[in-house]
Amino acid sequence: MARALMKGTEAIAEAAIQAGCKYFFGYPITPQNEIPEYMSGHLPKAGGTYVQGESEVASINMVMGGASTGYRVMTTSSSPGISLMSEGISYIAMAELPCVIVNISRGGPGLGNILPAQGDYRQATRGGGHGDYHVLVLAPGTLQEAVDFTQDAFDLSQKYRMPVMLLADGFMGQMMEAVEIKPRKAEDPKANADWALGWWNERGGKRAVIYSMLMNPDELERHNAKMQEKYEIISSSEARYEHFMVDDAELVVTGYGTTSRICRSAVNNLRDKGLKVGMVRPLTLWPFPNAAYSDLPKSVKGILDVEMSAGFQMVDDIRLATLCDLPIATTGRWGGHSPTVRQVEEKCEELLKK
Repeated sequence: MARALMKGTEAIAEAAIQAGCKYFFGYPITPQNEIPEYMSGHLPKAGGTYVQGESEVASINMVMGGASTGYRVMTTSSSPGISLMSEGISYIAMAELPCVIVNISRGGPGLGNILPAQGDYRQATRGGGHGDYHVLVLAPGTLQEAVDFTQDAFDLSQKYRMPVMLLADGFMGQMMEAVEIKPRKAEDPKANADWALGWWNERGGKRAVIYSMLMNPDELERHNAKMQEKYEIISSSEARYEHFMVDDAELVVTGYGTTSRICRSAVNNLRDKGLKVGMVRPLTLWPFPNAAYSDLPKSVKGILDVEMSAGFQMVDDIRLATLCDLPIATTGRWGGHSPTVRQVEEKCEELLKK
């Protein structure tokens, strides 16, 4: 389709349809309600199936069933809804099933409010549920990236047979920008016939078994070892990031998603004042792009982490990436508030004077 002005949630939904999403299972929660609403009207027209579960718990277990067929499946929710899905996500990870999960995050903890926040960083990057597993996490900063990353998520989930999460927030879900959504060729589900359910003839009558429980500790240890090997491959090959004006920077600002837009404006304004400030933007939150921080030029004397979370959650990964060799400061807002460009500028000016 040609470039069109679309709301973020609807752009994500259309991107999923154009990427070959066959089944959508979900439950309404603000601020992502337009995704299931859009899917209910448009996915059946594209030959897919929309099902509203009676809850988030039901929906994620429907995702597991749909993913077991080898077709492209998806669910979407917002912060407390993702919490309810966490057990099912762990089951899906154990069963090594491909699916896409979108979190349009909101203020918390608890029910919090319906305004944008980034307090779900740890939940997303540490799996969110029980056991030793990861989900691959993509963090778009524009609606065009949200479109592209949604389609990437389907490809990555099938490549690695695992859940992939798109982590955005209420700002991105509700804003409108011009986007171009191209059809993405989906893998023929028959390509998954060696493991997926429902392809009896393609396997010559052999059974396929999908499970998420191994009672024998030796078998479970071997299965976990296989999963960890996969995660090592993903960590070395799928980490993404952007450097912006860092070549001669003395201070680097870092943020993901919506806050990266605020950081970019602050960097441009500070450069106009002659201050040497750059930006690092993680595009994947897991795997975290350690090289984005470990490979900074020697001119960098410090990092400012900007987040919409009370715990400044990404800062822990930045410390690990830099091996604590650089001083790291934080600034931000939370509870549904966002930091302003001027707030970031003032914090940078303060740090550069030290």
